[in-house]
Amino acid sequence: MARVLVAEKIADIGVAKLRHAGHDVDVRTGLSPEELLEAVAGVEALIIRSATQVTAEVFDAGSDLVIVGRAGVGLDNVDVDAATDHGVLVVNDTLSNIISAAEHTMALILSQARNIPQAHAALTDGRWERGRWEGIELSDKTLGIIGLGRIGRLVAERALGFAMRVIASDPYVSEEMALHSVMALVSIEELVAQSDFITIHVARTPETVGLINSELLKLAKPNLRIVNVSRGGIVDEADLAEAVASGRIAGAALDVFDGEPITESPLFELDSVVVTPHLGASTEEAQSKAGDAIAEQVMLALAGEFVPAAVNVPAKNVPDVLRPYLPLAEQLGRLFGNLCDRLPDVLEVELIGDIGRPDNTVAVMSAVKGLLSAVSDMQVSYVNAMDIAKEKGMEVRATSTPTSKEHVNLLTLRGAGHSLGGRLTGARQEPVLVLADDHAIHMPPAAHMILLTNDDRPGVIGAVGTLLGDAGININDMNVGRAPTGEGASMVIATPHPVPREVADALVAIDGVQSARYMGLAPAQD
Repeated sequence: MARVLVAEKIADIGVAKLRHAGHDVDVRTGLSPEELLEAVAGVEALIIRSATQVTAEVFDAGSDLVIVGRAGVGLDNVDVDAATDHGVLVVNDTLSNIISAAEHTMALILSQARNIPQAHAALTDGRWERGRWEGIELSDKTLGIIGLGRIGRLVAERALGFAMRVIASDPYVSEEMALHSVMALVSIEELVAQSDFITIHVARTPETVGLINSELLKLAKPNLRIVNVSRGGIVDEADLAEAVASGRIAGAALDVFDGEPITESPLFELDSVVVTPHLGASTEEAQSKAGDAIAEQVMLALAGEFVPAAVNVPAKNVPDVLRPYLPLAEQLGRLFGNLCDRLPDVLEVELIGDIGRPDNTVAVMSAVKGLLSAVSDMQVSYVNAMDIAKEKGMEVRATSTPTSKEHVNLLTLRGAGHSLGGRLTGARQEPVLVLADDHAIHMPPAAHMILLTNDDRPGVIGAVGTLLGDAGININDMNVGRAPTGEGASMVIATPHPVPREVADALVAIDGVQSARYMGLAPAQD
């Protein structure tokens, strides 16, 4: 069970899912920065939305944090670099609100075209102003989309349904890909010059802050209307207000602002500007999906599994053939760490067979994470595993061998004079160790295991069993292996409890036993 702090309102389904999984979930919304620093102490997962600022100080105070989950798209309010320095995963939800955001974009475009909010306000205020709020049709107008990601493409599909001409500007999308959604891919200058409407769907970065400014708006037609449902600050609001007030462009509709919440702005005083208080994702469906999705990601992290939505891990999609091997890779790493007397100068990770075909980055990180977790008291995660390995002077060499006559799939670790290999077997794809210090074995990983090398002659196995029995240590599982040369043998023994140091020393003293090494999943004990 882990402690989870939910600092902002998320859908009840997300909270319920976390509690059903056995986690202690504390919902405390409206915390001040000082209260957050106090509340995050001892917490392993923090869930937020857009209002909570997760600073370096928060990560210092939350020394037990494993993951910060943002139930939404943007991460402007999370110090991702500080999270990475502390080995904390940062995840956001990039899919749950895309339909809601696209539909809100179309709602604002329509509000701009037909002056719906202004006409509504006038009529409810007692004024029948039919002539004042004449609108325009969307049909045959040019919509320019800045940022042709998931939301941008959804907006394009909907705009085409209104018979609009759709163009886009996105330096990270190929022309071939863009033409599946829009009629032309152009520069941002060409887009501003041609468009009757512009909608923005890019992330807030140092490069995009102030992207829409007075210089760019000088290229616009006077009937241009700008819509922003992405992030505040991408549009220079002072420049936009001046452009609308002076008649350089016809209007604007904004759902996001540079500094929220906001209740005063020169834009609010302009009749041809429509504003909403960051409602792009505020639908019942989006909130439910976001709460559910972020709970899933948090549960993965708390279980120590790979989190595909983590923004500070250098790997994303994991192929289906490789995904079941990630827990095995971490188990092998932990076993290997306990098997070695010291951290290897070089750790060699090899993926053989079908698992060697895709990118091996995540599997290698899993193995390194497991190894370092066994030998270090630091919090090791997918985020910092490779950096910690580098800091400790361990070089990681990864190789993939897609074809093998001997193995369908095999994952092996080598270093510091030791080797360990494993694969998944059977209909249930259960982990099994098949190699230990170059001896062939066949045994599932266990919490407490000891590896013995011995002479291949009668009586040795019996002597080992007798000694353990006399010490009151039961044998849960046992496997006997042989060296590839045919000389010498090995025994891997699983026990319910760690084998005490004095018993291990007595095992080595048995005639015919050469060495005894602990290699369980649980920490070694003296």
